[in-house]
Amino acid sequence: MADVPAGFLDHPTPIAFAHRGGTSHFPENSWRAFEHAVGLGYAYLETDAHATADEVLVAFHDKTLDRVTDRTGAIAAMSASEVKAALIAGTDPIPLLEDLVGAWPDVRFNIDVKDAPAAAPLAAMLRRTAAWDRVCITSFSASRLRATRRLLDRPVCMATSPVGAAALRSGLPGKLLARSFARRWVRCAQLPFGMAARSLIGRAHAAGLAVHVWTVNDAATMRSLLDAGADGIMTDQTELLRDVLLARGQWHPR
Repeated sequence: MADVPAGFLDHPTPIAFAHRGGTSHFPENSWRAFEHAVGLGYAYLETDAHATADEVLVAFHDKTLDRVTDRTGAIAAMSASEVKAALIAGTDPIPLLEDLVGAWPDVRFNIDVKDAPAAAPLAAMLRRTAAWDRVCITSFSASRLRATRRLLDRPVCMATSPVGAAALRSGLPGKLLARSFARRWVRCAQLPFGMAARSLIGRAHAAGLAVHVWTVNDAATMRSLLDAGADGIMTDQTELLRDVLLARGQWHPR
């Protein structure tokens, strides 16, 4: 595991992630949502990456603007200036990912690569910002993770793809999986809360992976997952998760 980057996870656990900035308080992936989470003390922000037609990365979940903005159209077919004109919930502009990374130099970003065109601009952004140890890259597509990894100049933290999660469920020996994950720079398993049973968390730990669970928005489930050994929780309810961790003596602010 010596060649696998450790900087992103070099923080006391459990880690609190503000999912899309914390959508229960401000519009998802808006600057106000991220700023609110940082103000609460969050050291980790979860967001998404799409690239415009002119290869500018935006922090936005969907391929199109339709669901959450006052405009329509595919981001990959629009220029950055066209995307900039859209307002999330009719009130908030879509942030550039590089602006977010630059705004809080001590904050770490969990970045979900949502579409293949985002891979090259993401690699270029990391070169410009030297934020290698401040990011973890994840995706629902193993091929997108592989393509992104090939474009990077140096290792960064990566999370399991669905293929990796299936490997954990398979019951293969942890030492065998650990070698496979290390070759792919994978340091954490990021799982939906319905999958994150104590047994699977144990298998991930045996394979040398931290376990981060998404998206958890009620206190009882947060406590249950923490009791089961989860190393991090992603939530829309950023104030609630902070309060749960404070009550347990497990809140580790930035």
